[in-house]
Amino acid sequence: MDSVFANVVQAPEDPILGVTVAYNKDPSPAKLNLGVGAYRTEEGKPIVLNVVRKAEQLLVNDPSHLKEYLPILGLADFNKLTAKLILGADSPAVLENRIATAQCLSGTGSLRVGSEFLARHYHQHTIYIPQPTWGNHPKVFTSGGLNVKSYRYYDPTTRGLDLQGLLEDLNAADAGSVVLFHACAHNPTGVDPTPEQWEQIRQLVRSKGLLPFFDSAYQGFASGSLDEDAQSVRMFVADGGECFIAQSYAKNMGLYGERVGALSIVCKAADVASRVESQLKLVVRPMYSNPPIHGASIVAKVLKDKDLYDEWTAELKGMADRIISMRQQLFDALTARGTPGDWSHIIKQIGMFTFTGLNAEQVSFMRNEYHIYMTSDGRISMAGLSSRTVPHLADAIHAAVTRVA
Repeated sequence: MDSVFANVVQAPEDPILGVTVAYNKDPSPAKLNLGVGAYRTEEGKPIVLNVVRKAEQLLVNDPSHLKEYLPILGLADFNKLTAKLILGADSPAVLENRIATAQCLSGTGSLRVGSEFLARHYHQHTIYIPQPTWGNHPKVFTSGGLNVKSYRYYDPTTRGLDLQGLLEDLNAADAGSVVLFHACAHNPTGVDPTPEQWEQIRQLVRSKGLLPFFDSAYQGFASGSLDEDAQSVRMFVADGGECFIAQSYAKNMGLYGERVGALSIVCKAADVASRVESQLKLVVRPMYSNPPIHGASIVAKVLKDKDLYDEWTAELKGMADRIISMRQQLFDALTARGTPGDWSHIIKQIGMFTFTGLNAEQVSFMRNEYHIYMTSDGRISMAGLSSRTVPHLADAIHAAVTRVA
């Protein structure tokens, strides 16, 4: 008999995860995966932070640490500490209890819970997302019940921020619309507004009554400073206005598979936050009931203990500095080869990813001829590079630029 699912069509590979699938099938010893959004060591290996291993050992040896269900909104210590991490312990929103926080399934789950809350309780169901943005953003928000529109963000001619286009598009948005911002280390471009540009954006957002929704996937991972990478969010909270914040500990604590994240909704008053929190429970309960305990316990242990916290920030800065070093090495290698074009954007951009400016044909050429794998838009993960592989990539880019239109 035919399956009742006989008419189900084969879905295409995820454009990002599909890169890794193709890479894994390639037998070449020279292959290089620059598509994966995960940190790699100089040896090209995944890493578990020393501070994470220490925290896990403390949890294992703690007889009071159980495996019981968490409350619907997660581990209370984690929620308080994660809001302080992004906003600062001295934030008025923290001190006045104006924040409703839910531990969620990493950044993606936090965005998803936030979008469904907005679809249920906010008068505007349109969210503006930057063009380009992380490929999963439009899918998450659409699935959560929001209408997705875009605003200009990246200028391919300068390989920098299209501030004028951004301001024009947000100014033309309907009052009250939700606007997604990357808190730092914009994915996929690596292009962030300057503090002065953020202030222009903030003034426009508040004057238009738009609702900012920050996606913070890389706090501390961009500049190496947790505080510096949170400045955009803190600027919007300092004016007393409301906002949504999705956080992830995948990158900055290396807890990719633990799926540790949080959604924080900053409200005007504590009583509003309390009611918002009660409704967040009604979003989460039928979705996944309550979040996992292990990863959140690791984060809470690190954030609570000064010695562990200091060790974490040192390891975090080490990862950020290595990525910055890879940017410089790649820029120097392309300069040394006399590769046509201006490659200064590689060292001007920030965070894990660089938007190279390579087109789909050049990307395909590099995959076929040099066994280098990246997304078709030319985005590469700087964390996937090492001093050993930079020359290979520089050779490939030089060949692609000189031989492929």
